[in-house]
Amino acid sequence: MVYRMIFNQTAYFGRGAINEIPKEVKSRGFHKAFIVTDPVLVKNGTAKKVTDVLDAAGIPYVIYDDVQPNPPVENIQHGVEEFNKSGADFLIGLGGGSPQDTCKGIGIVAANPEFSDVLSLEGVADTKHPSVPIFGVPTTAGTASETTINYVITDTANKRKFVAVDPHDIPVAAFVDPDLTDGMPRGLKVATGLDALTHAIESVITPGAWSLSDALSMQTIRMIAHNLAKSVEGDKEAGEQMAYASYITGMSYSNVGLGLVHGMAHPLGGRLGVAHGVANGILLAPVMAYNKDYSGEKYRDIADAFGVEDAYTGDLEHVRDEAVEAIAQLTRDLGNPTTISEVGATEDDLDALAADAAADVCTPGNPRPATKEDILELYRSLM
Repeated sequence: MVYRMIFNQTAYFGRGAINEIPKEVKSRGFHKAFIVTDPVLVKNGTAKKVTDVLDAAGIPYVIYDDVQPNPPVENIQHGVEEFNKSGADFLIGLGGGSPQDTCKGIGIVAANPEFSDVLSLEGVADTKHPSVPIFGVPTTAGTASETTINYVITDTANKRKFVAVDPHDIPVAAFVDPDLTDGMPRGLKVATGLDALTHAIESVITPGAWSLSDALSMQTIRMIAHNLAKSVEGDKEAGEQMAYASYITGMSYSNVGLGLVHGMAHPLGGRLGVAHGVANGILLAPVMAYNKDYSGEKYRDIADAFGVEDAYTGDLEHVRDEAVEAIAQLTRDLGNPTTISEVGATEDDLDALAADAAADVCTPGNPRPATKEDILELYRSLM
């Protein structure tokens, strides 16, 4: 078996990490930035923290803030038009998953215009040229888009989200600065934290996992178990650890894949507009229960990370149940929804949701095979 791992060329971590951006700009010979962000980050002053650094260094830039949540194909196409007019030679993806995924789409299509329809990027995209160089600057602690080879776009015409997997889209540099994630509102900390936890757990149990990815993902699970609840309540040190945890598991799941939680979460976003992390939080414990007999000994490690005393001495079946319950209890404690009816799903939605999930690129990475009928039953159980 041969394993491939793709990481950023360079990454900076810590408070004030964005101050390293000019050094990377100059060392790479770049001249003008095209900053992809969203209106909220412009309005609340987060974008200004980055532009102040660029201004002080004399680096010109253009801001493109026309990014929508669950970014649609049209966002990418408009962004490419604006980038081509800008005279910029590199991109800065500033934000959570939506701005950074939009940035990746812009960079890929600008360098590979034959994919200008965007829809043809779905799955493992056969692009020939690396993206316009991207600097990834996260403002949330969950998606890890700054270090992944994936991005998610919404096909609004068909009410579906799709994943593009492309090594050409990975940012050349990442700047994980907790000063930018401190300001997340409580609900966003919950959603993005549960997203990061889902990335870590799915990448531990997917059949493609191996020793290096396990090391990264299990460390992430431990960090999230110790820090997520405290971060949500405003502990800045815990929030800093969550920013790093998100990145660490991003290095893992980007390379070994995800599973049914993401396969089922994407349709909830595409058809019902449910925030991705919220959807993952609803699905994580139930899908863990579905997968438990296909997880080997790995639920012992997950249980241990969450403080289960008999994680390595108890009956395996019992420990697996304890691991599932630990995740379910965390989800309840954080106040995330636990049913899909709470986020607007009705019985009439279930068949289309199940069909989309069965076709999702993440679903084959699940350790337990899932038919459309299996998925439909899971959705129905969460009504």
